Amino acid sequence: MEPRGEAGKARSKSAGRGSREDLHSLWERLHRGDQEPWPEERLIGRLAKRHAAFASWLEGRNAPPKLAQQLQDAWREFHAGEFRAAIAHGSELGPLGASVANKAAAVHTLYAKNAGATELRMLEAAARRGEAAAELLPDYANAHYFLSLALGRYSQRISILKALADGLAGRVRRHLERTLELEPRHAEAHVAFGLYHAEIVSKLGALAATLTYGASAAAAMEHFTRATKLAPTSPIVHIEYANALLLLDGRRHGEQARALYAKAAACEPLDAMERLDVARAKRGLD
Repeated sequence: MEPRGEAGKARSKSAGRGSREDLHSLWERLHRGDQEPWPEERLIGRLAKRHAAFASWLEGRNAPPKLAQQLQDAWREFHAGEFRAAIAHGSELGPLGASVANKAAAVHTLYAKNAGATELRMLEAAARRGEAAAELLPDYANAHYFLSLALGRYSQRISILKALADGLAGRVRRHLERTLELEPRHAEAHVAFGLYHAEIVSKLGALAATLTYGASAAAAMEHFTRATKLAPTSPIVHIEYANALLLLDGRRHGEQARALYAKAAACEPLDAMERLDVARAKRGLD
């Protein structure tokens, strides 16, 4: 399924390409999963005061009010399903723009039709943006989370075993741990960490996964339990929980996974990403 087009058709109760005011009114609900703060001038000012490197980056660029408006516009594109535009515009907006650009890249590459080398390069670029953002804003939770998301999606593209051999697992884990240290309520980071454990256990077996990477089925379940409490109406939380159960033991957890897919399919989507997730859950049930 190609994200542009169908994903961009807004429903009356979801976030489409409305005004900045519309986006602001829905922001808390839209970002319950990733805890991204509203991109406003005050946020930029606070970060500049805390981080000299970020303040230096700001010098000679757009003033904070204009940067805030540009960030809001990039997020409007993301929520309307204009993922390529969100990537392009977010990439121009420095470390704060990396959040919207990298989330858009992750969603686009997950749902792109006939994904191939172009999408792999898109994830490589997202990882570079994420590294730069984490360097300039070391205590900004989503600088670390969206870097780990890009690395995780890249790992899935090249195969988990190759990613483990290339040392990507350690990088993913390090940035997820930092995300949750900075923002324990980050449901999407708990989801990603749950999948991290489940994928490694699935590929290496329980003993090798624990001894080599500290990964376990129990830890995966703890992260998903936490994520479902933090964001119970998010379809992606239920979908990835189901996927993790199937990775760990599809025969044993098949019925529970199906129930989670049904729960995701019944969610009322708020934006283009959630519409894609709900459609994915419905296909999973079929």
